[in-house]
Amino acid sequence: MGTHDALPDPRNADVLVWINGELVPRERAVVSVFDSGFLVGDGIWEGIRLHDGGFAFLDRHLDRLFGGLAATRIELGMSRADVVAALREVVDANEMDDAVHVRLMVTRGDKTTPSQHPSNLVGGPNVVITAEHKVADPGARERGISLFTATVRRPPPDTLDQRLNSHSKLHEVMALLQATSAGADEALMLDPTGAVATCNATNFFCVRDGALWTSTGQYNLPGITRAVVLEVARDAGMEVHEAPFTLTDVYAAQEVFVTGTFGGLTPVATVDGRAIGPGAARPVTTDLRARYDAAVAASAAADARRRAQAVAPRSSGGGCLEERATS
Repeated sequence: MGTHDALPDPRNADVLVWINGELVPRERAVVSVFDSGFLVGDGIWEGIRLHDGGFAFLDRHLDRLFGGLAATRIELGMSRADVVAALREVVDANEMDDAVHVRLMVTRGDKTTPSQHPSNLVGGPNVVITAEHKVADPGARERGISLFTATVRRPPPDTLDQRLNSHSKLHEVMALLQATSAGADEALMLDPTGAVATCNATNFFCVRDGALWTSTGQYNLPGITRAVVLEVARDAGMEVHEAPFTLTDVYAAQEVFVTGTFGGLTPVATVDGRAIGPGAARPVTTDLRARYDAAVAASAAADARRRAQAVAPRSSGGGCLEERATS
């Protein structure tokens, strides 16, 4: 059981998928075998939660998306407002309002031949938006997950910058395969110096002597949930460290948890077969989860209000307010 396990929902069999501006049934949602993402993992993506009618932390996700596209020189051909309109078109077409996970994927586009070189591009990028009814399996949150430290390291920025939310995830998959083969749920990954970096698909935190510790951020994705947890912890007056630490520190920690857009905060029960903390009580994790959940609700409510204002008739009559996404 991992942080991305979801409760079954039969509605997902009939969802419509947005592909380059067209909504198509799930069974017909396809891209070319010459797509850059399929050929060489050349693409950028985001995972976004729809909560009570609003997208949580939407502007942060858009900032990260457009930053990644700029770094990889992928020309999206859509404004922020265009992206927001597409996201809302998908959830509206699927009559979705709450507990929905949206994945927005952008690849460099189709090639004339299997190749890395951008000169072989045909047309613009491929943009795909999937939305599914997804509720995290409560079992992971109740019992905590198990981690295994993989031998596969997070590469340095001059090899593959881990701050890019790219389609190139093979090193993470290899780490996860090691972990599951060892009987664990997910993988803990170290940086090139041997310090703790992150997990294969989530960010990693530990609590030591009342202080919250996470990595420097140089070797992991700048997670939206990670950032919000750091903010609410500081707002609560908690001592917070973004600094190198080792597995020795992890094994001696009182609490360990991981973070991600889908699962929020998920406790970790064991690392490399070692039980974490004195027992099942996880007061810091529980408190931070409540603070994070409140931040999600507030952000989603603000987006829902913005959406309602955008479609409300002007007081003078006629027309609608222009849809807008702010940074």
